[in-house]
This record gives sequence, C-alpha cells and structure tokens, in this order.
Amino acid sequence: MSIPEAQLETWAKQGSITQSKTTYETVRNVLRESGAPYSSRSFDIFLQGSYGNDTNIYADSDVDVVMMLDSIFYTDLDYLSEAEKTAYNAARSPASYTFDQFKKEVVQHLTNRFGSGVTPGKKAVFIPGSGNRRDCDVLPCVELRRYTRFNSFADQNFHTGICFWTPEGTRIINFPKQHSANATTKHQNTNQWFKPVVRILKNMRNSMIDKGYIKTGVAPSYFLEGMLYNVPNAKFSTSYNSTVADALNWIINCDRTKLVCANELYYLCHPTSPVTWRAEQLQTYLDAARKFWQEW
Repeated sequence: MSIPEAQLETWAKQGSITQSKTTYETVRNVLRESGAPYSSRSFDIFLQGSYGNDTNIYADSDVDVVMMLDSIFYTDLDYLSEAEKTAYNAARSPASYTFDQFKKEVVQHLTNRFGSGVTPGKKAVFIPGSGNRRDCDVLPCVELRRYTRFNSFADQNFHTGICFWTPEGTRIINFPKQHSANATTKHQNTNQWFKPVVRILKNMRNSMIDKGYIKTGVAPSYFLEGMLYNVPNAKFSTSYNSTVADALNWIINCDRTKLVCANELYYLCHPTSPVTWRAEQLQTYLDAARKFWQEW
C-alpha cells in the first residue's frame, strides 16, 4: 500500500502565516528601535527557516529571525591559495567591534523590551509568545565572506553568508539567503510542486515520529528540504503520491555523497560539520520512510 493522495493533499497545505507575519513585524520593529545599544551599527534583519521559505506546516511554532551585523565581517579563507591568503591578511584591517559585543547588546535590548522570559540559547535568543505573537527565535550573527578569490579588494570574489559562535566556541557558518533563493527557484522550476512536497515530508516525518518509526532529531526539516532540493525536476509530476514515491526512490538509489544542501555551498552529508546531515541518519530516515510508506 501507499499513503493516499487525500492524506498527502492535507499534509501539503501551508500552516498559519498571519500570526507569524505579525510576530516577525513586531520583533523586527523592536530590533530596529533607535534606542537599541547597537543602533549606530549597520545590520540586516530577515526571516529564515520554514516561515521564511513558505514551507511551514501547522505543527510549526517558532518564527526564526536573523539579526545580522554587516558593519563588520568575518572570513572563511579555506578556498584561497596560500598566496591569496597572504594578500588578504596584508590588506585587511581588524574591526574594534566584535560578535560577542553585538550579541550581548541584542540580548540586552530584547530582554528590556520583552521581559525576563527572553532566554539566550546555544544558537538563538528565545522570545516567548504573548497574545497574538508566536514564540520567536532571534539569531544574532555577523556577515561572513567565504572567499574564492582574493588578489586585492579591487580583485576579489566571495559568497556572503552568516556566522556566529556557540557558547562552547564553535563557529557556525551558513548561507540562508542562498538557501531561500535556490528553494524559490526550485519551486518555480517544478511548476510550484517543490514547497508543498517539502511540507508533505515534514508532516510525514512527524507522523513517523508519533508512530515510532524514527526518533525525534533524526530528520530535521532543514535537511529534508535540502534532500528534496537534489531530486530532478522531472520527478515532480502530476500527483503527490507519485512525486513523493519517485523522489524517495531517487534519493535511495542516487550517489548520496554528491547531494548538496539547498544553498549549494555545502554537501548535504558530512561526518563532522555542524550544518550538515550525518549519512547514517539519512539512511535511517530513508529505511524508515520506505517502511512507513509501505505499511500505511
């Protein structure tokens, strides 16, 4: 057997957007206040995650807001030659303001405005919901430049992303704007099938957890979206049933070492990277998904 089309159609529907929009606008307006201790700095505020990418389902709750300082930037020079690294280090001028200072000031301002329930976590700052405002995670971060060429500031090339540090000192680098733009392009190139199918996989994953097929944390939404991003456009067809089956079969049989994240700047699976899936977790998910599909 397989999951009926009617069930997949229900799972494909987008969750509430009105409250998430109100939450984002409220938090963004607070972050932009002229009285904030960082207000003289240049920064960018934008949504990421399911609400930012229109892949939210009814079970999604938190609104994910990025608060990126862009008056300074950090770098990833791993893709430069030694000569290019030398040229960059000779040309750079260190900034006096740091990520730690920025994060401290963001937490201070959010606490002043939303109260003692504001809680700094390992990555983001949690703001509890109130009234029509949903729970919200604000990620203080700094512009990151992944350089692919540097001869001088007049002759350079880089990918712009974000970076931040966990309390343990691990630097996290990611590229949420590229992820969002590529997902939208994929959605357009699949005749608007991509995002509804992402929502199906997220709801299906939740049902798999509820029924004991997988444990919580095995298949995060970000990685499910990245996995589906790799599926050829031609596999998105005339029904949700055939699309999900064809997509999962394609992933099961493909060379998974070549799968990329939706930002196309990381491979989807890596044994140690903090922003990628573990290959064994992907295998666990696929084995369980096939079993779940067949036993429905």
